[in-house]
Amino acid sequence: MPLPYHWQMRVERWKRQLRGLFGSNDEPSQPRPKICPSCGTLVGIRATRCHECGTSLTFSMAALSKSFGGYFGGRAPATTILLVANIMLFGVSLVATMQAGEAGGLSTLWGLNGEILYRLGATSQSAVIYHHEWWRLVTAMFLHSGLIHIGFNMVILMDIGPVVEEVYGSARFLFLYTVTGVIGFLLSAYLGHSSVGASGAILGLVGLMIAITTKRGGSAMQALRARLVSWVITIFVLGFMLSGLRTDNWAHFGGVASGFALGKLFADREPMNGQERNTAYTLGLIAGVAIIASFALMLLHFHDRLPVT
Repeated sequence: MPLPYHWQMRVERWKRQLRGLFGSNDEPSQPRPKICPSCGTLVGIRATRCHECGTSLTFSMAALSKSFGGYFGGRAPATTILLVANIMLFGVSLVATMQAGEAGGLSTLWGLNGEILYRLGATSQSAVIYHHEWWRLVTAMFLHSGLIHIGFNMVILMDIGPVVEEVYGSARFLFLYTVTGVIGFLLSAYLGHSSVGASGAILGLVGLMIAITTKRGGSAMQALRARLVSWVITIFVLGFMLSGLRTDNWAHFGGVASGFALGKLFADREPMNGQERNTAYTLGLIAGVAIIASFALMLLHFHDRLPVT
């Protein structure tokens, strides 16, 4: 069976990169005009800066983002990265729980070791509000308490994420996803809850979609908005009914409310010019640095003494 077209292009790109890495001269290269990664303007062969928007062609956030996203391909590289990160962290949580002798049977479905999740960055009122471990607001978005938890969240993420990412672009999508997740966990921790999961950020994406439908008229947008609202209501009702499974409705509420507010604030389209693209890439870079820094702090504090309960 032949590979899909986008995978064929990806494989060819990797082959060219490998040929260049090992100094192959099978295909003599000729100088070609460049495309500005920020505004898309055609620039000269030897140009180092775009004559339209001023973006550096040798190093810029726009060029870095485009290069990084190309390795993941498709129309939703940020969503793919988030999926991989969530699965990897779940694998770490599961292995650590197994080493503690607690994983096995039905407990794997919804019952990973609470101490392990806390050390990996779960939120709690004491840690976040009183001990100012703000990095937990980020790390908790990538942790899940069991197979059912991560399975449900990742199915929804891969259903909604590419739609929202296509509207806002990958950089702003990552920023909005991170911010709505942080706000959801902040509200949850402030009200005394301990929590993990991507659902707050995912509900943030739903809030963004609801906001988008309020900016456009027509019966199709009204029908979509009605379905989204009814779906959110169903999530909250299930959250109250399944409270014994540590469902965090406050994180959900913070996510959807902040997503709706940001959806009203942000233009629901991809950046249109160099300045807008640079702003978007800056926001994406801020989110990426915040995520990396949060996990670095988690590793630094991994062996800290557990709080007295």
